[in-house]
Amino acid sequence: MEAGSDVMDILELEKEKEFITKDALMNDYKKKKSKKQEQVSFKRPEGMHRELWGLLWTDNKDAPPLMPADTNQGYKQMKAKIGSSRVRPWKWMPFTNPARKDGAIFYHWRKVADEGKDYPFARFNKSVEIPVYSDLEYQQHLHDDSWTRQETDYLFDLCKRFDLRFIIIHDRWDREKYPNRSVEDLKERYYNICNTLTKVRAPAGTEPKIRPFDAEHERKRKLQLIKLFERTPEQVEEEEYLITELKKIELRKKEREKKTQDLQKLITAADSNIDSRRVDRKSTKKKMQHPQKVKEIGTNPESTGIKFPDFKQSGVSVRSQRIKLPASVGQKKTKAMEQVLEELGIEYNPMPTEEIVTHFNELRQDIVLLYELKLALTTCDYELETLRHRIQTLAPGTPIPDIPKPETSDLQITPTSPTGEEPDSPKSIKFLESIDVMGTPGTPNRKRKAALEQSNIMKKIKHKI
Repeated sequence: MEAGSDVMDILELEKEKEFITKDALMNDYKKKKSKKQEQVSFKRPEGMHRELWGLLWTDNKDAPPLMPADTNQGYKQMKAKIGSSRVRPWKWMPFTNPARKDGAIFYHWRKVADEGKDYPFARFNKSVEIPVYSDLEYQQHLHDDSWTRQETDYLFDLCKRFDLRFIIIHDRWDREKYPNRSVEDLKERYYNICNTLTKVRAPAGTEPKIRPFDAEHERKRKLQLIKLFERTPEQVEEEEYLITELKKIELRKKEREKKTQDLQKLITAADSNIDSRRVDRKSTKKKMQHPQKVKEIGTNPESTGIKFPDFKQSGVSVRSQRIKLPASVGQKKTKAMEQVLEELGIEYNPMPTEEIVTHFNELRQDIVLLYELKLALTTCDYELETLRHRIQTLAPGTPIPDIPKPETSDLQITPTSPTGEEPDSPKSIKFLESIDVMGTPGTPNRKRKAALEQSNIMKKIKHKI
């Protein structure tokens, strides 16, 4: 019950029943009730935010001060330090500001000990140093046909009065007495004179500090900003559309470059594999009497086919592990290998001798390489047909040169015996026709569906052509 009464007190709810306690008997209950009534009188009004109420009333329920005070500031002292020293006398005294040239006199309270000292805020008065030139310097170095001497003196007088604020100088320029000048013209004349005087007055053997200012560039920049600001909504939409199309063109360019690099890698890998097979066939005939350990496939970093793992660790290992395909080989490549091995009449899991493992891995690597070449060829054919269709759509009647396609009968494979020798009757197979690149219909793979859609589009384009 005591916990419930505490909750009622926190929520400021009326209690239904009051139990008589010892404190109530000792007349302490009236004191608590009076304190509670005082708290209710300081209750936050409805609609007032908690943060504002916290600024108006403190924890001690003090009234808000009439003047800004330093109370409740953690980094300031709450109480004044009253010592035994004498109070410093203050005096109402006049002062002058060195920043003003009119000799105006002001009054403020100040310590008697600081009487006669300079105005403390005078050190914040910073002014720009404007160069002064003589008549001889102007006649020899600063003369300009488009500017008179009186106009130049007037410009430097305004620069000194307004501290090189050229927008104000341009606004205060006397257009009745002198010709109208732009802000760039004023800046160009001022900085040219400053640079000329710096070069003339610099001692021999030293490099003067020049303040460069390109007035023509500043004019073009402001003109471009004005044109940018005055664009119509139609021009803004056209610019956004052109930027989007430019990004698409750059993306297509990157994809084309990537495909070119991949195709070049495939061609390089195919050439290197053919050269290495020729060298291996010649070396195996010579080394039949001196058998050595045959290197494993997959050690060539430039090959883009299957990379079989190397078992170079000490201990016992099973040779059949070298035939297992790594996890990086996809399902399409695996089915393509099974299809070609079935066409060649080769077992998918042959006897894992040293020579059979080596040649079997080489054969599967060639199959994967030809599979990737087939994909690249299909992509190139599709892009060529698409480009032909676009050319005929945009510019009908334009002659399109025919690009010769490679014959599938040229790509053949000659299976070798486990010893590396070629048989008497080589068995050739058309890889580009036997490997199923597009996949079987009805599969849930999205890539295969996209490839099927591309093939259907290709058929429609060919039919229209």
